Amino acid sequence: MITPQDEKLLSVLKTNARASISDLARHLSLSRSTVQSRMLKLEQSGIIKGYSVDFGDDFLNSLVSAHVSIKVKQKLTTKTNIELKQIDAISQLYAISGEFDLIAIVEAQNLEQLSHLLDDIGNLDGVERTRSSVILETKFKR
Repeated sequence: MITPQDEKLLSVLKTNARASISDLARHLSLSRSTVQSRMLKLEQSGIIKGYSVDFGDDFLNSLVSAHVSIKVKQKLTTKTNIELKQIDAISQLYAISGEFDLIAIVEAQNLEQLSHLLDDIGNLDGVERTRSSVILETKFKR
């Protein structure tokens, strides 16, 4: 069960996951040991899975992104998914219905790097074929 103080702590961490225990304690008017114990409880219960970096708009806008539809040999689906997970440039992977089995969201520093990543994906054992669509512009994101 999440307490109202846990909700406040989670709200502050959403804004700045790098806030120090001291800063969190000051902001929440709690002792450092109380904040540490609440964070540990939230981590152990699986409510907090980890801490991440929120990239700035300038950096994100400089990336070249693509949707990569992937057709997989059915007997190699698990192996292929594991190999795709090892490619850091793939930020998201979705199982889909239709002609293709998966859609990967790929982010690269430039078109040359994207081209190499697409080759790497296409050359994985189990990948029958791919179809890529480079994202030219984001109209909105929610």
